[in-house]
Amino acid sequence: MHTPPTPDRAKPRPRHRMIDRVAEVLDLVARRPHGANLTELARLLDAPLSSVQGLANGLVATGYLEERDRLYTLGPAPHFLTRLAGTPDSDVVTHADLEEIHQQTGMTTVLGIIVGSDLYYVDHASTSPTYGYLAENYVKRSLLRCSSGWVLLAGMERRDLWARLSTAREQDQPLVERFLQELPAIERDGLVVTPDVSEVEIEGIATAVTVAGRTVAAVACIGDHAEVAAREDVIVDFLRDKRQRWGERRGER
Repeated sequence: MHTPPTPDRAKPRPRHRMIDRVAEVLDLVARRPHGANLTELARLLDAPLSSVQGLANGLVATGYLEERDRLYTLGPAPHFLTRLAGTPDSDVVTHADLEEIHQQTGMTTVLGIIVGSDLYYVDHASTSPTYGYLAENYVKRSLLRCSSGWVLLAGMERRDLWARLSTAREQDQPLVERFLQELPAIERDGLVVTPDVSEVEIEGIATAVTVAGRTVAAVACIGDHAEVAAREDVIVDFLRDKRQRWGERRGER
């Protein structure tokens, strides 16, 4: 297994079993607008009903879940925290921006962010049902298997980047060396152009979305390899222009 050149202390952040369980429960009920019952939660966590009942009661008591007719739905606490924190930095990119890029380039355009160890598309502009499904259902993607993921990896703190790369799946190990070779250019240009890493024949060109010098999201134009390659110059120029305008919205120069 390839191990990237990392500092000795660059180890993955330790996970916490209870936090993992809470995160899994919240993710499940957020995807179930009509609610999930206790049996479904126990099956998800592979835990006894009695144990899950205690966890669910605690989440209801703190407002993270609501229970009605023995069905659990997302409570007000997550929404309240979002209001307290203010507008997410990734919202500097609007849906209108994605529509404009889609119209100008003719390519499916997606907005991606990192949640935990995975990439999620949280908005898109496309006429393709395939890409629409990925975005509208928040299907997780491997960071090493798409252009958006490479941009987001390049924007990470070094400790987290090295840890992610050193624990990559065995089948993704060959991509680690390729990514490291491209890392200086990605950091310099804020762009990833057709890395040819997808497992499903999807190619892309992605740019970083930065706020106060931090990469908070990635915007990518994606499609089949021939289509993306044929429009590469147009896509790159337009994404560069949009990235500059996003920076100006946040007062960056």
